[in-house]
Amino acid sequence: MALLLLQNIVVAQDAVHNFGSLQVHDGTTVGFHIDLINDGVFDNNLGLVGFYGYDKELTVSGTNAPVFYDSEVMVDYNLYLETPIEIINNGNLITGNIVTPRNNLDVYTNFIDNAFYVGEKDASSVDGYASLTNKDNFTFPVGDQKYLRPLSIASTIVNLNAKCAYFFESPNAPSTFGKSYQTDKKESEYLSVSDKEFWHLQGNVLSSVTLTWNERSDVRTLGQTIEDLKVVGWHKEDNEWVNLGNTTAQGSMNSGSITSDVFIPNDYELLTIGGSDKRLNEFITIELDNYFITPNGDGRNDYLVLDGLEKSPNNELKIFNRYGVLVYSELNYQNNFNGISNRNTVVSRGSGLASGVYFYIITMLDIRQRHQGYLYLSVTE
Repeated sequence: MALLLLQNIVVAQDAVHNFGSLQVHDGTTVGFHIDLINDGVFDNNLGLVGFYGYDKELTVSGTNAPVFYDSEVMVDYNLYLETPIEIINNGNLITGNIVTPRNNLDVYTNFIDNAFYVGEKDASSVDGYASLTNKDNFTFPVGDQKYLRPLSIASTIVNLNAKCAYFFESPNAPSTFGKSYQTDKKESEYLSVSDKEFWHLQGNVLSSVTLTWNERSDVRTLGQTIEDLKVVGWHKEDNEWVNLGNTTAQGSMNSGSITSDVFIPNDYELLTIGGSDKRLNEFITIELDNYFITPNGDGRNDYLVLDGLEKSPNNELKIFNRYGVLVYSELNYQNNFNGISNRNTVVSRGSGLASGVYFYIITMLDIRQRHQGYLYLSVTE
C-alpha cells in the first residue's frame, strides 16, 4: 500500500485531519489539494508530499510539525503555515509563496541537514521565516509577495539552528517588533542606513552574511557606487546601527549583492544595507604623497603609513588596483595595510596582492577632508 495509515485520519470537505500516524513510503507521491491539519505523527517519510491549490489558498496547521522527505508547492494563492514544516531532502518551489506569520518565530519552513530547494523566484519564495538545522552555509529563500530577497549565511562552524525573514518596510516603523530602529541613530554621522527594507536573522555562530538589493531598494540614496555600500546592523546593546563591513560587492546600482565581515547574528536585532552619507561628497580633496611599500618584514616600508592620520582616527581607507577594482577597504584605518587584500572581488580574501601601482583614497571624517594618491607595492617572491 502506497500510503500507510496506522491510526486515524479524517478527510473532511475542507481539510485532511491526521490524528494518528501517517507515513509516505519511498517512491510514493501524495498530493494535498485541501488543507492539512496535523495533530498526529507525520515525520517518517521517504516519498514526495505535494501541495496543489488551484484557484484557492491552502493551509498547514495542527499541534505537530510534519516532516517531509521531498516536498513541492504549486498553489495559486499561497501555502499558509500555522505550524512549522520541515524538509530533509528537497523542497521544490514551483508556484506560489510559503507564507508564515511574521509575528511568530515558532512557525517556519525548516531545511534540515543536507536538505536543499529548487525553483525559488519572485513568484515562489518563503514569505516569512525560513530556518536551517545543522548547516554552516545556506541561502534563505526569503522574500515577500512580490520579490525574492534571499540572505546567505556563511558560518565558521555548523549552526544548530538559524532563522531569517525579509521585511519590505522601514526599520523606523516595523510592523511586528514593537519598537523603532531609528535610521538616524548610528555609530557615525557619516554612515547612512536604508529606510526601505531589512532582514531579521537569528543565529549564535560567528558568520558573514550576503544581502541582496533590487531597484526597489533604491541604493543610490546610500552611496555613489556599490563599493560605498555596507552591511549594517542594529546592535542590541548599543542600540544603534553599526557598520558590519563590505568584503565583496557585486552587480550594479540596480541589483546586486554585498557581503559583510564576520559577526554573531544574535548580537543584532535587524540587518540592512547602508552606505556613506552624501555629505562625504562635500569634503575637500587633497593630493597626498605617493608611497612605496615593501612588505618583506625588514622593518622598513612594511606598511602603508599615511601622513596626518592621527588628525582623524575616524576615517575610511579604500585601495584600488589599476583597473579600478577595490582590493582593500577599512573603517578607522590604523596604518596596518601590508599588501594583503581583505576583498573577495578579484583575489581571495587574505591573499597577497601582486606587485604594481595602486590608487588609494583616505576619507578623514574628523577634519572633513578626502586625501588621495598612489602607492607602489613591491612583493618579494
